[in-house]
Amino acid sequence: MNSLLTKSLLILLLSLTTACTHTKTSNSAYEPKPYVKLTHPEWSKNAVMYQLNTRQFTKEGTFNAAQQQLPRLKELGVDIIWLMPINPIGEENRKGSLGSPYSVKDYRKVNPEFGTLEDLKAFVNKAHDMGMYVILDWVANHSAWDNWLRFEHPDWYDRDYKGQFRPTPWWDWSDIIDFDYSKPDLREYMTESMKYWIKEVGIDGYRCDVAGFVPVDFWNNVRRELDNIKPVLMLAEWESRDLHAEAFDMTYAWSWSEHMHKIVNGHADVSALFVYYSWNESAFPEEAYRLVGVANHDTNAWEGTMFENYGDALEAVIALSVVGEGFPMIYNGQEAGNDKRLAFFERDPIKWQKHPIGDLYQSLFTLKHNNEALWNGQFGGRMVHVPNTAPKQVLSFVRAKGNDKVFAVFNLSKEPQTVNFKEPLFLGKYTDAFSKQAMEFTQTTELTIPAWGFRVFVEYLTALTYSPSNQI
Repeated sequence: MNSLLTKSLLILLLSLTTACTHTKTSNSAYEPKPYVKLTHPEWSKNAVMYQLNTRQFTKEGTFNAAQQQLPRLKELGVDIIWLMPINPIGEENRKGSLGSPYSVKDYRKVNPEFGTLEDLKAFVNKAHDMGMYVILDWVANHSAWDNWLRFEHPDWYDRDYKGQFRPTPWWDWSDIIDFDYSKPDLREYMTESMKYWIKEVGIDGYRCDVAGFVPVDFWNNVRRELDNIKPVLMLAEWESRDLHAEAFDMTYAWSWSEHMHKIVNGHADVSALFVYYSWNESAFPEEAYRLVGVANHDTNAWEGTMFENYGDALEAVIALSVVGEGFPMIYNGQEAGNDKRLAFFERDPIKWQKHPIGDLYQSLFTLKHNNEALWNGQFGGRMVHVPNTAPKQVLSFVRAKGNDKVFAVFNLSKEPQTVNFKEPLFLGKYTDAFSKQAMEFTQTTELTIPAWGFRVFVEYLTALTYSPSNQI
């Protein structure tokens, strides 16, 4: 009897154990899994980006001359310098007299136009000594026609229907030819080349040209191999969630710029930005850095200067690019009020001068560095919409993180707007980030904002020096 009872209890216990195990296994299928598997470098959490076009940055157009400007960039508030391609430029089918930096003739050499390998090392070392980081522009999708790989490894290149080398289809990039990433040896060569600059020069990552034209699994492996050397920052010239999982810290926010252009040109109202911010929060992981800015080498050369593109709205757009969610960037010359389209295939040095736009950027970068709510990705606070009584013209939101809180109001219209706000999130006592005046918001507070004006309020007093002309 006791034996039978013992046997029955064992069977019952086994059944219960099996059921529990089955339940646990089944439930695990419903547990959320982290989408982002990479780790951002610690130094990127509140950083801002500066794109440096070596050819146009100084009258000499060299690394040595650019190095002399590093103290100025540090004072501006720059953390990361993105150097446009530093490699030799192809001569076959070259555009203009100097060619495009994105037509790479050799992936492991320095363009003599800019200086020597030792000059580049000195630039990077000086930046590091000053607490800044340097990433290189990398062109993995294609090379120059006369890159030595075409002759030594012709099978590494894509072909058209006639069996001939071909530029990227549908574009006018006649000075380059595409690689074929189905070739493992090409992948190995390109990966080893990217590792070379980190080991030899000590760079801190890459901005990857047309990253979406190259297979994601290639980038995923590149990131693993680079991180084995040192923590790197990877920026993709692309706008896609899948690149954030294992390869890239940051992708472009092209759609933000597109919506801003529509608003400024009267083709849309503030609700167009809701589309971007909704997708950014709902479709992209919280860890995703999104690059936002008002100019880069492409827009300046082919679309117009920041003044042409944004007109009277420029200061507000700049401020939103730093205060709103995103990883802010500045293109060289903006801080000097550059008002010309820099030539792309020729020498066209920037004319440097002190300018209010530079003061604005410096003030905004100071605010960003010191206010955790404005930090990047998961390190900062989400933008939370604060409804107002002019929803088509005025964008208002709160960002909060830790002990920091920012309340920002932007009039993105050509008429002055007087608004009050709804819901309790904005309530409280603040300091105007620019005028330094105290401001208390209650349910009945009204705020008047001039055309294309903006106000940024913080819960502590930050010593900012910029006093934009369109502020109250």
